[in-house]
Amino acid sequence: MSRHRLFPRNRVNGFCFIALVLLGLASAHPALGEEDKNSDWLREGLVIGSVGRSGRSAFHTDLIEAAIVAGNWSRPAAGASVTLPDGTVRSWEGAVAETNGWFTNKALAGGYVYVPVYSDIGEVMLLEASGHNMVYVNGEPRTGDPYQYGYVHLPVSLRAGTNDFLFQVGRGRLQAKLVKPITPVMFNLRDATLPDVVAGDSAEAWAAVVVVNATTNVQRNLSILAACETDQPSVTALPAILPLSGRKIGFRLRPPSSARTNKIDLSLKLQAAGGNEVLDADALTLRVRRTTDTRKMTFRSDIDGSVQYFAVVPPSPLAPNRPAPALFLTVHGASVEALGQAEAYRSKVWGYIVAATNRRPYGFDWEDWGRRDAMEVLDLALQKFKTDPRQTYLTGHSMGGHGTWHIGATYPDRFAAIGPSAGWISFWSYGGARREKEPSAVQALLQRATNPGDTLLLSSNYLHFGIYILHGDADDNVPVTEARAMKEHLAPFHRDFLYHEQPGAGHWWGSACVDWPPMFDFFARHKIPEDTAIREINFTTANPGISSSSHWVSIEAQQHSLNKSSITIRYDSEKNRFTGRTENVARLALFSRLVVPGSTFSVELDGQTIDNLSATNDTSKIWFGRVRDRWERIEPPSLALKGPHRAGPFKEAFSHRMMFVFGTQGTPEENQWALAKARFDAEAFWYRGNGSVDVIADSEFDPARDKDRSVILYGNADSNAAWPTLLAKSPVQIRRDGVQVGDREERGGELACLFVRPRPGSNIASVAAIGGSGLAGMRLTDRVPYFLAGIAYPDCILFGPETLAKGSEEVLAAGFFGADWSIETGEFAWRN
Repeated sequence: MSRHRLFPRNRVNGFCFIALVLLGLASAHPALGEEDKNSDWLREGLVIGSVGRSGRSAFHTDLIEAAIVAGNWSRPAAGASVTLPDGTVRSWEGAVAETNGWFTNKALAGGYVYVPVYSDIGEVMLLEASGHNMVYVNGEPRTGDPYQYGYVHLPVSLRAGTNDFLFQVGRGRLQAKLVKPITPVMFNLRDATLPDVVAGDSAEAWAAVVVVNATTNVQRNLSILAACETDQPSVTALPAILPLSGRKIGFRLRPPSSARTNKIDLSLKLQAAGGNEVLDADALTLRVRRTTDTRKMTFRSDIDGSVQYFAVVPPSPLAPNRPAPALFLTVHGASVEALGQAEAYRSKVWGYIVAATNRRPYGFDWEDWGRRDAMEVLDLALQKFKTDPRQTYLTGHSMGGHGTWHIGATYPDRFAAIGPSAGWISFWSYGGARREKEPSAVQALLQRATNPGDTLLLSSNYLHFGIYILHGDADDNVPVTEARAMKEHLAPFHRDFLYHEQPGAGHWWGSACVDWPPMFDFFARHKIPEDTAIREINFTTANPGISSSSHWVSIEAQQHSLNKSSITIRYDSEKNRFTGRTENVARLALFSRLVVPGSTFSVELDGQTIDNLSATNDTSKIWFGRVRDRWERIEPPSLALKGPHRAGPFKEAFSHRMMFVFGTQGTPEENQWALAKARFDAEAFWYRGNGSVDVIADSEFDPARDKDRSVILYGNADSNAAWPTLLAKSPVQIRRDGVQVGDREERGGELACLFVRPRPGSNIASVAAIGGSGLAGMRLTDRVPYFLAGIAYPDCILFGPETLAKGSEEVLAAGFFGADWSIETGEFAWRN
């Protein structure tokens, strides 16, 4: 008999609860559940419709979350109501799941499901839920499974008595159950990242699986033993795993030198410290592919050290001594993966087709970490396959069509031509993002932070390459008006694009809508010119920290952070003279590749001439800066300044193998929040970005180690012991009773603040702070959606609980630090 009931025997807040009838469902992985008797389906509860406004916005509204932040949320009763600011009333109503376990209700398009679970004893169970954005388990936030992948299994601690499960649901339905773990520490193989084995290639490779810690202690000194067939196992030491958490962890494997079939077995053992105890054991299957087959290849990402993969379609065999092949980078649509994308193509005689995977089927819409994934894969493929960098092309379908527009506009000198198919332009044209028509000064800075994702803002960069636009004229998913709008936008200034609408074609009309022969014929007619052959460059960036250069010119600092910055510059070889016009550029650099070493040349910028310049060789880099509003040649700038190596804003700190450091020096409640929030963010980055983040306590943080890793601090100057080492000199300080921003201080215990600073002692790493001036302020950061693509934040943001009622109009302050990372030279705005 189960020790859990979804409702207590007595009444809670006037709602009559009944005993749970267990249906159960055996887990596909034996370590995740035994028989039906060990699975408790969440079958009955209460639902309420949306009590706020979300969408693709940096600041959502939500009155239930506001009550949780304030600490006055209580278990709801049937008929209890919430009144919205506009007078609309939402009420809690009873709900029963269907026979298949799904709660389906129109109220769940943005609403909540509340289920109380009664337990006779305190114990750890696995929550297997799907369809929700997130869930509060006894008040602590845990990640959700909005895309219904089905592999999110979270250890949760049930206390004796009634436990509160509050699910926030966005897509209309929810399914959830509690499963008793068979072993305290175990594998979850449902979310595995695996390479394909190439016949005859026994080179070591990386794979990754989720390891679940269903205990209340940190698990240390574990290792994975991975053996292909009967070969000797590879042993990989694992990082620490937080209590009540799961972490996707990479491990090494060595394929056998020969394989008799098209698959091999991979056995896994999870081993405790010392190697004397096996905590779990299981097996996976690896595909065996020929060198000419489409296949998956894995790598470790420099973003977070996680294991990612890409797929490759090798070129058809050619005679020896052929020219270096081309590379076609293809980016997939929503719900697709790299392998599925690659399999839509036939092999090309003249190049490799390489499919990145955006880290997940939905991932980041090829922005943020999805964009980084695409460029990581591109660089790896160029090196691995030794392709001709001048014959690099970019294409993609649907969400990947947007990725093609976005990545092409961001890195214009990396591609000879691009081919968006069924692509949407931006989140403002298709993805539901909104801009305020009459923004306040604070809102204007918030909106400016999104400029790197504004395709049209960067569209002059399309002049660097040819474009083939493909769309079906009957597309009922991404309307053909997206392609027509881009055609109309390009027509006045671009002279090298082709446009094709396929009559009668919908969104997906077979592999032809990606493997379109006329597009590849168009690609074949284009090459990236040699730098020495380029005499004029028109280049735009919204953030030099993301994209700073094109061929022989680099925009390295802005006058106004994240506003459009551009340069149009021409080289006259007869006069040995560069002439350029700039917009919002504070510092730039030229590579003297066009100039004969030792010769004298001149540069004219915005009508100001700098003569008698020389370069020692054709790789010399010469910097120019605005000094008292006049251009002058300057010395190489200090790496302590903002530049291509590090420029913010806030989200850019989540890179360079970042680590999450939670505070333990606060009150018990603050410490509990910091651990739960760091775990929640690590879970969210795993779910959204196939990520794997080191999460450690401040007491374990060693500032002398890993100096070039970014650090995300949770807490404040009073609660996080790593704060004095990393942020002592920061002009922004969060303390238990208030927040200091420069010479201005805001008092109170319910303020939340996010900001980014350069990490002391590093030229590339950053420190980001996520915290509040008290417990309410800390809780206010719990659901700030910084892992959602299309949402951005400036270098610093300060806000209070009023935002949960009125949104961004109540943000207290927002700002960008100046080029020297100071407030005085930056731009900050405060709410009136």
